[in-house]
Amino acid sequence: MAAALAACGTAKEAGDKKDTVKKKKSGPLSIALLLPEDQTARYEKFDRRLITKHVKELCADCTVHYANAKSDVAGQQQQMDSMITKGVDVIILDAVDSKSAAGSVKKADKAGIPVVAYDRLAEGPVSAYTSFDNEEVGKVQGRALLKALGAKAGDGEIVMLNGWEADPNSASYKKGALSVLEGKVKIGKSYDVDRWLAEKANENMAGAISSLGKDKIIGVYAANDNMAGGAITALKSGGVDPLPPVTGQDAELAGVQRVLSGDQYMSVYKPYEPEAAAAAEMAIALGRGAKVDAAGTVDSPTTKGIPATLITPIALTKENVKDTIVKDGLWPVDKICTAKYAAACRAAGLK
Repeated sequence: MAAALAACGTAKEAGDKKDTVKKKKSGPLSIALLLPEDQTARYEKFDRRLITKHVKELCADCTVHYANAKSDVAGQQQQMDSMITKGVDVIILDAVDSKSAAGSVKKADKAGIPVVAYDRLAEGPVSAYTSFDNEEVGKVQGRALLKALGAKAGDGEIVMLNGWEADPNSASYKKGALSVLEGKVKIGKSYDVDRWLAEKANENMAGAISSLGKDKIIGVYAANDNMAGGAITALKSGGVDPLPPVTGQDAELAGVQRVLSGDQYMSVYKPYEPEAAAAAEMAIALGRGAKVDAAGTVDSPTTKGIPATLITPIALTKENVKDTIVKDGLWPVDKICTAKYAAACRAAGLK
C-alpha cells in the first residue's frame, strides 16, 4: 500500500505541518462521506463503495453517513450543515465548488470535526487531502494527444473542452495539458464545459465545428470521458470523418469501449482503490486523534501545509486496457465486451 500511495509532483515534503487533530476518540466512529455529483459514473460506482469498504476494514464498528450533492453547491452546504448538526466525528468531502465549501469547512472546524478533502482540494481549514496529481493528468492527456497527431500537429487546429471552472481540478488539468500542447499545436477553440455535462460538450463541439470548419479540426482535448462522448457525437453529426484523436479521463465503461473501438484515442486511468484507501486511513486517524500518515503536503489558497497523498495517473489506450483496468478489476471483460465491441475486444486480446 505504501508504494501505491506514493505522492508525486506537486506534493512537498511533510514536516512543519502542525497537529490538526480536533479531538480524540476510542470505539466506533461516525464518518460522513459527501460526494459532489452523479453525472460521472465513478462516484456512485466506485468511490462510495471503496471508501466504505476501506473504512469497514479499518473499523468494523464505524458508521459511514453518505450523501451526494448532485452538482448543487447549496445542496452540499446543507448536507455539511446536517452532518455537523448530527455530530459526526470526521467528514470526507469531495467539494462541488472548492471556494464555496470554505464556509462549511470552517463550521466543521469550529465544531471540532476534521475534514478530509477528497479528490478536490476544498478551501478552508481541511485537515488532510488525497487525490491524483492533477497537473500530471493534464500532461498525460496532452502527451497522448501529441503522440496521436504525430506529424499532423502543425497542420490544423485542436479544440479544448476543459472541465467545469467551479471544480478546482479543472484548472490543474488545463494547466498540465497546456504545458505540453502550447507551441506544438494551434488551439482553435477552448471551452470550460458547464458541470462536465456531455450535452454541453456536444454543444461546444458543434459550435467549434461551425466556427473552424470540420476539415480544420485535427484533435480534441476533452478533459473527461463524459465530455469526450458528447464531443464524438457532435463530430459524427457534423460529418467529421475520419474522427480526430479525442482524449478523455476516468476510464468510464463507455469511454473504455470507445477507446477499444477507436472512436476515442485515450482515457486516463486513475486507480480509485489507493485513493479511497488513503481517504479511509486519514479519516480513521483523525477520528482517533492520531497523526495523518501522508507522503507530503500541499497548499490551498487558504491553508498551507495540508498533509497530502497524491496518486499517479496512467494513460489508457487500447494497447494497455488488458494490463490495467481489466487486470485491476475496474471493469470485467463481460461488461466491456458486449456484442457491439466483440471484434474490438478480440483485437485487443480481451477474452
